[in-house]
Amino acid sequence: MEDSTDKELHIEEALTETVSETEVDETIKTETASQKPMTKKQQFIQLLKFTGFSISAAVIQVLSTTTLHQWTGWLLNYYWLAYIIGLALSVIWNFTFNRKFTFKAINNIPLAMTLVVIYNCIIVVPLAFGGDALVAIWGNDWGILVTSLSLIINFVTEFLWDKFVVFNQKVTDKILSLFKKS
Repeated sequence: MEDSTDKELHIEEALTETVSETEVDETIKTETASQKPMTKKQQFIQLLKFTGFSISAAVIQVLSTTTLHQWTGWLLNYYWLAYIIGLALSVIWNFTFNRKFTFKAINNIPLAMTLVVIYNCIIVVPLAFGGDALVAIWGNDWGILVTSLSLIINFVTEFLWDKFVVFNQKVTDKILSLFKKS
């Protein structure tokens, strides 16, 4: 038999659980809207964090791409496939850490990941097949250099995409509003 304190606790828990998503969304929007613009120092620290996580993702990508393409010879004639596998591993790593620590994003995670996938579909095709063409011209021993050039291009464009699209609450809110019922 429950005493009145236990009943009150259960009622309070039930009320807490029934907070609507709209109220939570409005709280998030209010907190986001009230945030001050970033100082130059904060922007610089954000760039350093992004760079650090990108370097760790680059290590993952270079090691996995090089392992699959050159060291094991499994995908010796398929640089593009080794590149895509390495990129997929590094994207998952980079997205997770940059969302949480660099941009401290609280926006819609499925939408953010979809935007990252869209970016990578756009950038991967030219980098993978362009890299494949360079490897065909320069030879398989230059796979690491080709991967490094691809990483530099990817780093610059991904930072801009993440900062101004993926983890920008105003942009993602506008995108989400396009899919909400009128």
